[in-house]
Amino acid sequence: MKVLVAENNEQTLNHLCDILEKDGFSTLKAQSGEQALALYGDDKPDFICLDIMMPGMTGYDVCKSIRKTDEDTPIIFISGKTETFDKILGLELGADDYIVKPFDIHEVITRIRTVARRAIKQSKPETTSEEFQIGSVTIFPGKLKGQKGDDQIDLSLRDIKILRLLYDNRDQIVDRNVLLDYCWGAHIMPESRTVDWHISQLRKKIEEDSKNPQIIQTVHGVGYKYETMES
Repeated sequence: MKVLVAENNEQTLNHLCDILEKDGFSTLKAQSGEQALALYGDDKPDFICLDIMMPGMTGYDVCKSIRKTDEDTPIIFISGKTETFDKILGLELGADDYIVKPFDIHEVITRIRTVARRAIKQSKPETTSEEFQIGSVTIFPGKLKGQKGDDQIDLSLRDIKILRLLYDNRDQIVDRNVLLDYCWGAHIMPESRTVDWHISQLRKKIEEDSKNPQIIQTVHGVGYKYETMES
């Protein structure tokens, strides 16, 4: 899923994109309103994060321009403008949410995931097809959720991609490089421990005992495997 992030401050821009990419999104970066509109027209992102105070066109201007022809693509304002008037104006212009800087990372992730669920329902990428069962966990890709017994599990897009890839290749070893290409993108080269760290965090969510995993099994020196009971 592709997210357009328009932000005047380069440090904040990179920080937001890092948060999104770690959660499984791909990002487009813009540092002005004009650049944001150009990227929107060329790349058709699945949703948009907009700063308000940018050189040239403001975030308000960008939102108004997009909403003239597109009522569906979700838009989140992320701004240092804290007045109630600014929030009301942003929402009245058609934004789906308004986050105030400085922001808490966990709050941003939660609110972005909420908006992402709406974008997922509209775009329906291959990772958001019908629910599937992996081990004792039922995965609901379109909701970014899993169900284990009576417990509901929050999942990221990258979590869904990993589980989908293992499920589609059940009883076969999935090479770590294949996981990297499919779940992070061939153009992204994470550190060598990135996959292992993410798998360890995912196991804590879905396994009965993350130290003795039954769903995501390690094949040392090669990759990972989901082995069904029938094999």
